[in-house]
Amino acid sequence: MDESVAEYIRRTVLKIPRDEIKMVLQKWGFLSEAQLQTINFHQIKENISLEVVQLCEENCASIKQAAVLDIIYNHIYPNKRMWSVYQMRKTGEEMEFFDLADFKRKFKKRLRSALNNVTINFREYEDNEIWIRVAWGTSYTKPNQYKTSYVVYRSQTSYVFISASVLRSNLPLLCQALIFASNYHDIREMELRSHCLNSLKDFVFKRYSQNFQTYCPRPLQERSVAPETDLRIIQENRSEKERIQRLNREVFGDGPLPKLEFAQYKLETAFKSDPKMSVLAKKEPFRCLIRFSSPHLLESLRSLPPAGMADAPLSPLLTCIPQKARNYFKIREKKGIIPGSFVSP
Repeated sequence: MDESVAEYIRRTVLKIPRDEIKMVLQKWGFLSEAQLQTINFHQIKENISLEVVQLCEENCASIKQAAVLDIIYNHIYPNKRMWSVYQMRKTGEEMEFFDLADFKRKFKKRLRSALNNVTINFREYEDNEIWIRVAWGTSYTKPNQYKTSYVVYRSQTSYVFISASVLRSNLPLLCQALIFASNYHDIREMELRSHCLNSLKDFVFKRYSQNFQTYCPRPLQERSVAPETDLRIIQENRSEKERIQRLNREVFGDGPLPKLEFAQYKLETAFKSDPKMSVLAKKEPFRCLIRFSSPHLLESLRSLPPAGMADAPLSPLLTCIPQKARNYFKIREKKGIIPGSFVSP
């Protein structure tokens, strides 16, 4: 077995949580159950990785088997990568029969016609989901197995999820191979990115809306009311809380929301002033970047009005994230209207 393959397998094993190494290796299927029984999975990960490499040497593992192990790792732990959503388009609405073998052949053909030094691996999963791993080289260097691109494509849909550790010049090659292999004519980025791949799927396939629950207010007997409190104040507070709950449900629903870690807004505007005022009379617009971050941004936004930390309803620039399925926005000044009015294209 080549030393570079052995080192790559060793490093891949080291990335896996120790308690889950055996499970991942079983999914890999390259080592027999008898071989797995010889590994002591209770020792430190460094020693486990060395034992795995030794068994792989006995089986004469190649870069192909090492790449499959890497695909399995990324499929189990997809949140380790940043994913971007792309949508492909074609002329007409006709549905075509999807042939996986033909897709693989055409994808490899197009990519290798542009770049010889590249390794390409595929793996099928449930729901007709295809995972593609691409390791890139140059005309003079071998593919770098540590800087790979991942493509997740569900056949019979127009959506593609890409995690690309590539040069900017290689991304167009990847997109061209995708539309050629899937018989589409165009592809565009959707301005929707996250580490949580499953949440991105929820956005584009509208799966999160199925989780909305029916709003059921608490029975009156469950609500404790202090006898000293003015009943008019109680009624006013109750009405306000119900208004906030209703507005929140209209925007976010009651069910679990897809997970996003951030939303980014690029603002572009200009001062309107007397041309004689040289300080403010700038032709170039003013630009700034605003970024909202949270471990679960949409749930955080939903919790603000009930907590009294924001007025309800929230700004449409925030509440439109689920409907528009995007978390990158550009806000420009509308032309021909009063200063201070903005539009997101």
